[in-house]
Amino acid sequence: MKLLSYKTENIEHLAIYVKGHIYNLNSCDKNIPDNMREFLIGEAPMMKRAHIVEEKILSGEKFKEEVFYEVIAPIPHPTSCRDAYAFRQHVAAARRNRKVEMIPEFDQYPIFYFTNHNAIQGPGEIKCMPDHFQKLDFELEVAVVIGKRGRNIKAENADEYIAGFTIMNDMSARLLQMEEMKLNLGPAKGKDFSTVIGPWLVTPDELEKYKVPAKENHVGNNYDLQMSCKVNGVQVSAGNVKDMDWTFAEIIERCAYGADILPGDVIGSGTVGTGCFLELNGTGLLNNPDYKAQWLQPNDSIEMGITGLGILANVIKKEDTDFSILELKKV
Repeated sequence: MKLLSYKTENIEHLAIYVKGHIYNLNSCDKNIPDNMREFLIGEAPMMKRAHIVEEKILSGEKFKEEVFYEVIAPIPHPTSCRDAYAFRQHVAAARRNRKVEMIPEFDQYPIFYFTNHNAIQGPGEIKCMPDHFQKLDFELEVAVVIGKRGRNIKAENADEYIAGFTIMNDMSARLLQMEEMKLNLGPAKGKDFSTVIGPWLVTPDELEKYKVPAKENHVGNNYDLQMSCKVNGVQVSAGNVKDMDWTFAEIIERCAYGADILPGDVIGSGTVGTGCFLELNGTGLLNNPDYKAQWLQPNDSIEMGITGLGILANVIKKEDTDFSILELKKV
């Protein structure tokens, strides 16, 4: 089942996407809330009602289709947003490019950071400030959304808490990020302006046919899902969800240790190998000192695709301002 959020006349709604058409779930079943947050708070009973609506549509029952709408982030107002560090290939390549050894702690436990859950965006334009364009980057990721409240969850049970999956682009302003992390705190300003998710929330049952074993000595569901990113129509990144070294179940176990996870929490996988310009540029320069580094520019288009999860399309736009926090730095 594919769930999405959309706007009509600047009012947010919840819909189900079936065979190229969207249907307002509240119109199909008045017991279903008309927004994603309340729907997820309703946990399994609401999800069951949505599945029944989908079955009715597929069986030929007629419901009114939405025609004029704007698709927004499937979870427009997450309760929180975490991003993990699950792909060893990306971590190893990034450290190699900086000429430092692979950190052994990566293989000992999964880590994550909190990013700005109020900066969630969906398909469409991404507006950035001038300083963001100082090495502006994408990050190709997959994310899960939590569907029920939990605490101190063991990894072997953690997949039960996943409401669905979506594509994530963890936008990054690398110059801001690099400057502030010299102080061993962050990322903050390098990350807090935009995290993009979408286009849908895909429930786990739709991905059953792609399920593969987790890596050796790991616990939880894993999926064979091709990942790619195109910038201005040119493919720059390719990977696969099955290459996650830490599973979402293991990441959730760590997130929920001594803390509540809530319906509507978003948890990203971290960047897939080759999944950002920072890594691609570093590898290119390591192999060829004349390599021309690439960063995102105003009016660039980004298309991220993951098997079963659709395509997340955005266009980068520059805010009409010359305000710079980099220029406020003390000499």
